[in-house]
This record gives sequence, C-alpha cells and structure tokens, in this order.
Amino acid sequence: MNTGEYSDFKAGLLEQLSLLRSHIRSGAYTATTSGKAQSLVQGNVVILPADWANDFLLYCQNNPVACPLIGVSQVGEPSLPGLGRALDIRTDIPEYQVFRNGERAETANDIRDLWRNDFVTFVLGCSFSFEDALIRAGLSIRNVEQGRNVSMYRSNIETQTAGRFYGNMVVSMRPFRAADAIRAIQITTRLPKAHGAPVHIGDPALIGITDINAPDFGDAVAIGSDELPVFWACGVTPQIALENACPPIAITHVPGKMLLTERLNEELAVL
Repeated sequence: MNTGEYSDFKAGLLEQLSLLRSHIRSGAYTATTSGKAQSLVQGNVVILPADWANDFLLYCQNNPVACPLIGVSQVGEPSLPGLGRALDIRTDIPEYQVFRNGERAETANDIRDLWRNDFVTFVLGCSFSFEDALIRAGLSIRNVEQGRNVSMYRSNIETQTAGRFYGNMVVSMRPFRAADAIRAIQITTRLPKAHGAPVHIGDPALIGITDINAPDFGDAVAIGSDELPVFWACGVTPQIALENACPPIAITHVPGKMLLTERLNEELAVL
C-alpha cells in the first residue's frame, strides 16, 4: 500500500469511526465493540484520581502483558491527542463502570457529571485489536462470528504488585483448532501492545478456571470438540486490582465495551 492508498484507507476508517462514535455519544450504541472499527486500535480504560496515578502507572509497568500502556492523559484533561484528535474520554465509551471504594457501584453511558479536575486517564491495549489481524489472516474469531462479547475469566495467574494495586490476571479466550492456534500465536506475538502472545493454551483448570462455559465477564461461545481454548492476558485485569486497592472512586469501561481510538493497529505492531 503506497502513501496515498494508506491515507485514503485511514480516512475511510475514520469516517466509519465518526459515525459509530456519534452513536456511542448519543447513547444509541451501548453494545460490545468486538468486531467494530476494524483495523483501528481499541483500548481498555482506567480513570483515577491523581494521587492514585503513580501507583497505577507502576502497576502497568510491572505487568506489561496484561496492562500494555498506550496512552496517559494530563491531569484533569478528558482528551488524549496521541490517540485521537476528536476523542473525549467522558463520552466515547459505550458503557462505563464506576467503582467506589473498590465496589462496582453503578454503570453509565456518559461521565461528564462525574468528571473531576484531578482525574488521570490510562488507556491500555486490547485484544480486540489483534482480532482484526487474525481475521485478515483468514482465522475465524468465534465471538465475532456469533455476535457476542468475548469470554473473559478470572485466573490464578498472579500479577506483580505495585503500591496499593495487586491481584490475579483476567484472561480472554478464543477457541481454535491446533494449526490455527499456532498461527494465532505467530500473529499476536507481533502485537505486544494488544497483549501479545497467549499466556495459556488448553486445559482451563490449570489456570484456575473451573467452568469454561461460565465466563466471569462477557459471553460464553461455542467450543468445538476439535478445538483448543486459547487464553490471552486481558485488560480487565486492572479492574481486579481496583477491587483490591479500593480507591475512593475509579472509572473504567464495562468489559468488552472499549474506547475506539484513531490509531491503526499496524502503528503499534512490532516488525
């Protein structure tokens, strides 16, 4: 793709994003963003008071697979220019989860009324970004095929503590036949900012998952008798750390309902 073709391709994607973003801002679209705005980077979001930000930044640095940092705002700023000129973190997520003292208190489709001048926004890479790469390689993504949110599970894989933040990793799962699983590993390894290679393949009990058909977040998907469950680190991991750290207030995305950025997935890939 030459420079002109690349520019036209991105312009077309941003036009699609603008329409979807307007639906999100109006509250008309509140569903999962899996399979939406393909080729554009999607992000997990954590919003915290500034006096909690340094601990959380260190938590991300200590756990780059589960928490691949792709953007941090200025204190009190709802914009993140590095991820999109038109982006407003207060309105551009289909559904927000509000935590109060570590508890999931309420959800919202717009957080302008909750916004504070001391808030800092962190945006972390998301596996929905690598779904696009897998689909373009000819692999089938079950949750996209079935129009469902991806399956996400609390695991027994420990993360590295940072200040007040600690907890086990959340993982997302997509089933593949063995040959396709190998190809998926090769493709996602090039995308460390979208969690990179899987953290586990096969028996879910080995990572503390007792019922593959009952995800902790998202939706269950069909798994064929000839398929292996493949697990990636998930950006819901920080939400477990928030439950443990108990900040007075924190705001995230509802699992599977991500921030859509204006960056192309290829811009974050490792060649």
